[in-house]
Amino acid sequence: MKLQVVFASTRDGRQGLPIAEWVVERARAHGKLSPELVDLREVNLPLFDEPKHPRFRTYEHAHTKAWSALVEAAEAFVFVTPEYNYGMPPALLNAIDYLFQEWAYKPASIVSYGGISGGTRSAQMTKIMLTSLKVMPLPEGVSVPFFMKMIADGKFVPGELQEKAADAMFDELHRWAVALATLRK
Repeated sequence: MKLQVVFASTRDGRQGLPIAEWVVERARAHGKLSPELVDLREVNLPLFDEPKHPRFRTYEHAHTKAWSALVEAAEAFVFVTPEYNYGMPPALLNAIDYLFQEWAYKPASIVSYGGISGGTRSAQMTKIMLTSLKVMPLPEGVSVPFFMKMIADGKFVPGELQEKAADAMFDELHRWAVALATLRK
């Protein structure tokens, strides 16, 4: 099952990429999902600029067509997101808003990071947005409070809680991706 790990931070000086890379490694080790890292900075979508509503899938711009194909190919998602001003990063909201049908009937989990809250407000906001696109946001996810204390030499060094949460998250993502496959046909 194809899993896209979507890294949501696009700003200069971002620090969460090691967490996204860890998610990809953990998914591979889990063995039931085939992960791909999708960096929204590299996707580089401009502020939503399609003239027609995404539900019509009549895209005019090459960047939208490429993004559509990428999301369409996935069977599950993990969004790795920081918390910006008590919410989700604008780049993530923009990327979600670009498409409609491509998201439907796929499960998603959130790996959030930040200070004391571990990015949980960003995770909650993201889940609300996903439900309107018929994505099944799962309660299983990973929260990383004070994440900078867990990055050493450019690598994310998770604690036991993050490791256990990741195992549960991947188990449920796989279960839901299999269950929702009939709806995606």
